[in-house]
Amino acid sequence: MGPLELTLFAFVVGLTACGLAGSAMELVSGRKVAFTEPYVSPSHVLRSLLATACAGPFMLVNDAIDARRERRISKWALMSCGCTAIAWSLALGVVVLAIASWTIRLLGSELPA
Repeated sequence: MGPLELTLFAFVVGLTACGLAGSAMELVSGRKVAFTEPYVSPSHVLRSLLATACAGPFMLVNDAIDARRERRISKWALMSCGCTAIAWSLALGVVVLAIASWTIRLLGSELPA
């Protein structure tokens, strides 16, 4: 695979991981995923960091769309949030693929060449 295909694959993996984590969190809590309670809380810092790391792009887009509907942000700020969510999803995909690769090597298997 070339660099473009690897980048697109990492982005799709990150988008999938974010969507799965965010949807599972919504199903468990019954509330929309956002940077508010019960997902982000000063009393549960580690849980908040994990939730934000995994479902952060989903949270960011939800909050940005809500803010745009209420006219609290401009369309340029909304587009900036969208670009940030894309970059965040790519970074999440790289981390997920690195963890998967590390796990495969730890178990003694080899990745196909």
